Amino acid sequence: MNERHLSERLIRVANYVPKGAKVADIGSDHAYLPCYLCLDDPECTAIAGEVNEGPFQSAKKQVEKSGLAERIDVRKGNGLEVLAPNEVDTVTIAGMGGSLISTILDEGRDKLEGVKTLILQPNVSAHIIRRWLRENGWLLIAEEILEEDNKIYEILIANRGDDTYLYEEHTEQKILLGPYLIKEANSAFHRKWQEELKNWKRVLAQFENANANEQVEQKRRELLNQISMVEEVLVQ
Repeated sequence: MNERHLSERLIRVANYVPKGAKVADIGSDHAYLPCYLCLDDPECTAIAGEVNEGPFQSAKKQVEKSGLAERIDVRKGNGLEVLAPNEVDTVTIAGMGGSLISTILDEGRDKLEGVKTLILQPNVSAHIIRRWLRENGWLLIAEEILEEDNKIYEILIANRGDDTYLYEEHTEQKILLGPYLIKEANSAFHRKWQEELKNWKRVLAQFENANANEQVEQKRRELLNQISMVEEVLVQ
């Protein structure tokens, strides 16, 4: 992978970035995504944020090598602290867990002033991001799920807006599996949730041999509810 040839998951992320965008890529690693965007779109500018020194230096070298130092500003800092309010209109965060992405958004909510589009690619726990979006005035407008190198990734795209209509029915099921992904239910979707079902049922079997207490029983009920929601979709 390089600045001209991204992985499939990052190409999918790039496809949702509006033309002429002012982008902040948080956790940018080698800054491949901002470089790709700016090479593809002469009107695009970007900020590449990285918290660790090694990737920060790698990103700076990549931007300089690509001849994009005038359009991509590489900054070192934790999450959205590298931004000022109203500095960008699009934020991308890819390749992290859903819990960490939600924490980054939550801790940097004041830096989201002026941001119109969030493009988020969690490796796991996308439902935590969907719940954060719901609770913070963001409307999920599209989702993708894909398999690459034997791993499954989800991509969530959100604009500011009211999402009440999206979750009027089967709210928890849609938060867990994704309202758009449920409708498409492609092969990657089926593989992901069939594997989750196996894991959950294995844990349930372990609970049968565990000493009964309220904590175990609560977890057991949660798993049974999740299994029911997933199986309902997979058999359709």
